[in-house]
Amino acid sequence: MADSNSDIHIPSRTQRQRPSASGRGFLRQVVGFYAVGALFVALAAVVWLGGEVLLLLFACILLAILLYMASRKVRHWLPVSRGTALAIVVLASCAVIGVGGWLMAPQIGEQSGTLADALPKALDKVRAMLEDIPLLRSLGASLPSNEDLMGQMGSVLPRTGLFFSGLLGVIGNIAIIVFVGIYFAAQPRIYIEGIITLAPFGKRKRIREVMSEIAATLSQWLAGKLLSMLVVAVASTAGLLLLDVPLALVLGILAGLLDFVPYVGPIMAGVPAVLVAFSESPATALYVVLLFVFIQSAEGYLLLPLVERRTVSLPPALTIMMQALLGAMWGFAGVALATPIAAVAAVLVSMLYVQDMLGDPVKTPSESGAGG
Repeated sequence: MADSNSDIHIPSRTQRQRPSASGRGFLRQVVGFYAVGALFVALAAVVWLGGEVLLLLFACILLAILLYMASRKVRHWLPVSRGTALAIVVLASCAVIGVGGWLMAPQIGEQSGTLADALPKALDKVRAMLEDIPLLRSLGASLPSNEDLMGQMGSVLPRTGLFFSGLLGVIGNIAIIVFVGIYFAAQPRIYIEGIITLAPFGKRKRIREVMSEIAATLSQWLAGKLLSMLVVAVASTAGLLLLDVPLALVLGILAGLLDFVPYVGPIMAGVPAVLVAFSESPATALYVVLLFVFIQSAEGYLLLPLVERRTVSLPPALTIMMQALLGAMWGFAGVALATPIAAVAAVLVSMLYVQDMLGDPVKTPSESGAGG
């Protein structure tokens, strides 16, 4: 008769203390879940508390990409090293800005001062006209006074900076963006490899591909946006001159600069132009409205499709929502940089989530634009 206890296995002390494979897997999942959650909270805190610094860093990266693009063009034309090409680009940019500023600074400065005086007078004229129309009298009464308007602008202006505020802050922001952008453009590999080193070894190749795609997307977007800004500035200045609107040069330059911000920028550029034209006559103001509508329509339906066919195509709804979100968090600086940030987010989502996790070989923003 066999021993009834012979088939009974009594685990040893070591075996009793060692968890099963399923238990270890569950423990790893729990630890991984809380680790990802803690990392997400930490990143959210960094973005919320240091968002303006991150925006300033992103502006430096955009300038670095622009300088790197220009230096590659110089190397394509001249047999020089990358450092020499970058020096040529920087010196040429300084020369163009210096000569252009020396030639146009007196006129721009005079027109800017005149614009600051003309806007309150134009607003007074608008109020007076609305008072003469019974149906619009309540609308004129709801307009803020010039003093209230200047106070509201003063409360908004501190939020327009990236890191520092005030006039000295603007100068400081520009200096940081210029010098850090030059350093990034001079030695991009050091910073890129430093970021890639932080990733797991098996993921570094993919991270390098993602960063390369982000750089290509931003460079293509910058090229298209600079072309669009130049066309809008020239067309606005020429149109305002033909309409005999005062301060045409400074208003045209303002329209070109604000065209960097899609959808919102043209409206911001059109308001002072219409007010200045209204100080001449209501008919001139109407012609200026039609001019800006025509320029923006031509840009939206003719220029942008041609540009996006060779650069980057972003969904308008994504851009507007990103502008609303970043504008609520960081003011005008967030609105201005919302579009390139949306381009970066589109690359990350399409490559890391849709391609890698879902297995769907979708095109990235730069590939969609190039294939359009």
